Amino acid sequence: MRRLSRTRKRISTILLLAGLAGIGIWAWSLIRGALYQREANREFEAQTRHVPVQPPAVPLVIPAPRPGAVIGRLVIPRLHLRAIVREGADSHTLGIALGHVRGTALPGTPGNVAVAGHRDTLFRCLRNITKDDKIIFETTYGDYTYEVDRTQIVKPTDVAVLAPGPHSEITLVTCYPFYYVGAAPNRFIVQARLLSSQVAAARKPAHRRNRLLAERRSPPRARTGS
Repeated sequence: MRRLSRTRKRISTILLLAGLAGIGIWAWSLIRGALYQREANREFEAQTRHVPVQPPAVPLVIPAPRPGAVIGRLVIPRLHLRAIVREGADSHTLGIALGHVRGTALPGTPGNVAVAGHRDTLFRCLRNITKDDKIIFETTYGDYTYEVDRTQIVKPTDVAVLAPGPHSEITLVTCYPFYYVGAAPNRFIVQARLLSSQVAAARKPAHRRNRLLAERRSPPRARTGS
């Protein structure tokens, strides 16, 4: 009986420690994501502050971003979401940010912009999204406003929702049900059409701008023959 009692105590202790470790890992993942979002949002705002925007005159040519690079920031005003988006939807990226699904369109280009996020962190608010909600994708080269057209629930294998349609649009993807314990069996999809876009005015690098200003202020020099 004593041996059985000791065994039970050991099992209880092991389970308790395992539970505490799990809670610690979960808490650290939340803290890590929050710290990253705060710092990345600060850097993004510094890059885009005081940059005038204007309607696009011609289609943009945007180079493919490298994996893990910051694409921009996704804002859903009614749901109070402001989250940095990085390139790729791997586990590391989704642990700290939203992820742009590689192979889908980028903001400012024709097609379907796909963004993935975890249902228990940044995309938890999607459970309250409704038709006609506004979604703004802010980038260093412009801002793109979308209007929610519909939501749907699909299987993870249904990748047709990421295919480009006749209009420029954005698709948000997260696991479903939102409060499911373990690997969720479905995906919650938000689809929104492009409503308007504003492109950031082109800026010259500071050193080049200063040089041009100096040249304009200096008197013209006479050319000498060689």
